[in-house]
Amino acid sequence: MSSIFGALIEPVDLIPPRELGPVHFIAIGGAGMSGIAALYAELGIEVSGSDQADSQVLTDLAGRGIRVHTGHAAEQLGRAGTVVVSSAIRADNPELVEARARGLRIWHRSAALGALMLGRPGVAVTGTHGKTTTSGMLAHLLTECGSDPGYVIGAALASSGTSFRLGTGPFVVEADESDGSFRQYPADIAVITNVEADHLDNWGTPEAYLDGFRTFAAEARRVVANLDDPGVRAVLGDRETKDAGWITFGSGPPARVLLTDAEQVGFSARARLLDLPLELSVPGRFNLANGAAAVLAAHALGVDVAVALTALRGFRGTARRFTPVGTVDGVDVVDDYAHHPTEVQATLAAARAGAHDRGGRVIACFQPHLFTRTRDFADEFGVALAGADEVVLMDIFAAREDPIPGVTSDLLVASCAAHGRPARLVSDRDAVPEVVADLARPGDIVLTLGAGDVTRIGPEIVEALRARSGR
Repeated sequence: MSSIFGALIEPVDLIPPRELGPVHFIAIGGAGMSGIAALYAELGIEVSGSDQADSQVLTDLAGRGIRVHTGHAAEQLGRAGTVVVSSAIRADNPELVEARARGLRIWHRSAALGALMLGRPGVAVTGTHGKTTTSGMLAHLLTECGSDPGYVIGAALASSGTSFRLGTGPFVVEADESDGSFRQYPADIAVITNVEADHLDNWGTPEAYLDGFRTFAAEARRVVANLDDPGVRAVLGDRETKDAGWITFGSGPPARVLLTDAEQVGFSARARLLDLPLELSVPGRFNLANGAAAVLAAHALGVDVAVALTALRGFRGTARRFTPVGTVDGVDVVDDYAHHPTEVQATLAAARAGAHDRGGRVIACFQPHLFTRTRDFADEFGVALAGADEVVLMDIFAAREDPIPGVTSDLLVASCAAHGRPARLVSDRDAVPEVVADLARPGDIVLTLGAGDVTRIGPEIVEALRARSGR
């Protein structure tokens, strides 16, 4: 795919949003763009945008006074002075071509988001896994503590129903490392949840990926990081763990802050942080580390740790992170964004702890995301999916990529078999719900997993279960 930015996004100098003139967003309906556009409109800036297809998001943006268009055409730029695009926009997009011909300012979405942070204490949350949940936890607890935060994160908070807020206090962003754009944000505090090789189609090598995190950390005044993670330790390198700029936590020394007694209880989790109770209403031991990072980032902003821990108890998750879809005849259907082997493994472990306590099984309906990721981690996916009792695979969701010869979901079928968990490949998307429903029995948890459109399958599985119940 040809993009104006190349593989990695290089930071640009930022100016305040109100100095940008009218702003036009290409692909305004995307999760990464719509929230930024809405906040620009809230600031009183003239905002317009286009997207390939109509959607409820476009309708909602129009309700905020934003001029939206379906489809892309040069004349839709209007009198824009700045054009904002994502990494997915191709260089031959007609609106982008017109913007370049006019000599307009062209910003990646990360620059438009970074500009919202100017003049405010900023927190950028990154990591290979857990960015959305950790930034959501931080946004939630800062709101509950009365800090009036602004935020733009990757999924809507269950507590607020939205993924963005302008606020007047600290500004929290989910910083995407996939394309290098996390280096753009003017953050006082950087949070690194974990680091594990991914997005090598952009970064090239695992070492280059690590170097990106090192650059990200070097730009911040304070860094909150999980020292139990080997990738974080590699980023830290020879730096002293007592360096005043690094707030490290983990299960033991040399971490500066101890996170101990971690356990999952049903579909909740608990531990002790600084010998105080950390209690979550969401499952998974991995979420205890996410919660610790959020609390310590809030503390770096001046929030008392005990107050932050109390506020965190009310966090009910974000969209597509172990999100309940429905229950029929004792079968729970849950949707999750897990799309990297480590994420899949952790999500299945959290589900298994709850399902097996009640005598049920875990059924994974997994849609691989990206041809490159499937190729690079085929064996690791087989290991991860072995954590399910039954596996149903869908065809690869291409997203921004073109097909790669020989790279199909059959690679994962072979990998699953090699690791002792035979998988069913269902290439007919419409047949998936009934196949999954026929496998399920009372006490089971069905998980729809992936970063593509597999999220639409969950409600259809619920309907298929209801139809079976009626029969």
